[in-house]
Parts: sequence; C-alpha cells; structure tokens
Amino acid sequence: MSCFCCGSSSQIKALRSSQSQLDNNDPNTPGANNDSGSLITKGFTLQVLTDATDNFSPECLVDVGSFGKVYRGNLRETGEIVAVEHLDMNGSRGHREFLVQVMMLSILHHPNLINFIGYCAQGNERILVHEYLPLGSLDQHLHDRSSKQNPPLNWYTRMKIALGTASALEYMHSKAIPPVIYRNLKPSNILLDNDFNAKLYDFGLSKLGPTGDKEHVSASIMGTFGYIAPEYEKTGLLTLKADVYSFGVVLLELVTGRRAVDITRPSKEQNLVSWANRIMKKPKKFPELADPLLQGNFPAQGFNQTMAVIAMCLEEKQTARPMMSDVVAAIKHISSEKLDDNVNSPPLEAGVESNDLVKGADHGI
Repeated sequence: MSCFCCGSSSQIKALRSSQSQLDNNDPNTPGANNDSGSLITKGFTLQVLTDATDNFSPECLVDVGSFGKVYRGNLRETGEIVAVEHLDMNGSRGHREFLVQVMMLSILHHPNLINFIGYCAQGNERILVHEYLPLGSLDQHLHDRSSKQNPPLNWYTRMKIALGTASALEYMHSKAIPPVIYRNLKPSNILLDNDFNAKLYDFGLSKLGPTGDKEHVSASIMGTFGYIAPEYEKTGLLTLKADVYSFGVVLLELVTGRRAVDITRPSKEQNLVSWANRIMKKPKKFPELADPLLQGNFPAQGFNQTMAVIAMCLEEKQTARPMMSDVVAAIKHISSEKLDDNVNSPPLEAGVESNDLVKGADHGI
C-alpha cells in the first residue's frame, strides 16, 4: 500500500508560506527550521557529494537535463547508490526552482514519485540527491532508437508506465493537501525502475493548486512546448486539468511512438496532437496511430479505449477533461485486457510479468 502524505497543518502553512515567498522572489524561503514549521529534509555537505561522484567525474555522468548534470554517486558512509543532480547556475533553471524541488519532494511521498534523499546548498552550489534508477527515462526508451540497449517497449509495458504516471498525478491532485499541479509532464521527466514502474521527477515548475472555492491559480506560463494546455497558454490561469492535458499528450506518445513535437517530420505531422486529432475523427483509422514497433501486438478493444481516454484528456475545454482518478480507473481496466486470441503475446522485458499491471493497480501503484 502506498503511504500518502497528506500534510500536517504546520507543513501546509510552510508550503503556502514558501510558495508565496517563491512567487515574490524572496531568497529566504524556509528550508530546515523546525521551529518555524518549515519542511525538514537531509542536508549533504559538498565534500560528501564530491567524494560520492569522484569529484563529479565524467565517468559518473549519466544524463544532462534542463536542471543540470546528473551523476551516479556512491555515498561512502552507507554504500548507497544515488543520483546526484548538480544545478547549472548559468542555465535556465535557477535557485528558485531548486527551492521548489526541495519543498515539493520533502512533502510528497508516493511509489510513483522519485524518492528524495536530500540536498546540498553550500555557497553557490545547489545539488539534489535522489534514488538512482538505472533504466533512465521514458524518453530514452520511447524515442532514442540509437541504443540497442533499449528494445522497443511492448503494449503492456507502455500501459504499466501510463498507469504509474496517472497514479502519481492522481495522488498529487486528490490525495496531497494542498493539491499540487505538476506542470511539467513529459517523457524525459518520467524515470523507470528495474521493473518499468514510472516515477516522476523534476518538480521545479510545480505549483500549489487551488483550494476552497477557487478553481485556478495564476502563474507565469512555463513548461515545454507541445505539452502545455491551451487555456493555460492563452490566459496564464492554471488548473489541475492542465496536467490532465499533458498526460493525454504523453499517453499519445506511448501509443504512437512519436514525439510531441518533431520538426524532422512533414509539416502536417510535426505537432503530434494536431496530426492525431485529424485521424481520431475517424475511428476506423485508429490503427494508423499505432507505433509500428508494436507490430500490431495489442488488444484492439484496449487500443480503441486508450484512444478514447486520450481524446478526453486532450479536450479543448478544460471542464470537459476527466479527473485523474477517472483516468486511473480507465487505464487499470485497459491494462487488464488480453491480446486477441489470434495474436501471439510478445515477450516482456526483464523483470516485467504479464499480470504486473493488474497486480499493481490493485495495490495502488
């Protein structure tokens, strides 16, 4: 069973205070002062993390993201293998987003969110430490075909990843108090463990959601082109349904194997949602949307139902989009459907059992 962190009154007060100060560019956001109700998490010295990564050696470098460079580290005191994310102070992501990450990761706890271990804020250094996931991101497995180490994902693995991602958003929207809008959902922010369970990370753009009678919060328009909900892009008014739209784009990527935006394709196919919307108007053409790498190995009914979920998530009007709890229920059902009798079930990746999705859904994964 997942352990939902719903937040004590002091934590909620700290979150609201922190978010307010962040919105006003206040550098004195609470960090680890228990007397003031601030959030507590483990702090690392720069020396400990320098030792863990062999002085941030290129040999330990595993990824370069928008936040900075990610290293594989070995904490000498415990022998624990961790991911050490070193903020690039000259990049587009700054100290403010570092504070947001620490704030969110300290209060949010769910099997499909990255396990946050601690941070370093020594001098000008800003470093995050979280669990190390050797399989990397969904983006690498779905779109990086240059590596033979990443075989094509089969249908059931894709649905398992979709279910885990949806469950994480459901927790943030419905279980966390106050609710949290993730605001940056995309395949590169979905990491995979050895059993292909999805774990969201990079909470630098996350925002505390509306409470009480409020339906939205005002926010500067931030995110990644191709995943931003149209109403948020037009007005700057942010709701939980913006995440639902982004999830619809990611689910469409899982089904088609295409990127949300791909300038290497013909002009009419460069924007995935626009291209797919034209085809989704004719249900008989749904099979044209399937990733060729699936080689037709998916249940026809489940595929059509997935397209229906995608269409609802991508509704232009935010009020017409489903809640993430409804999306989770739908994907659990889809995941339980077997391949048609006349289609052989493809082999699953190492560590993935054919009934993992159904078991995972029953246990809140």
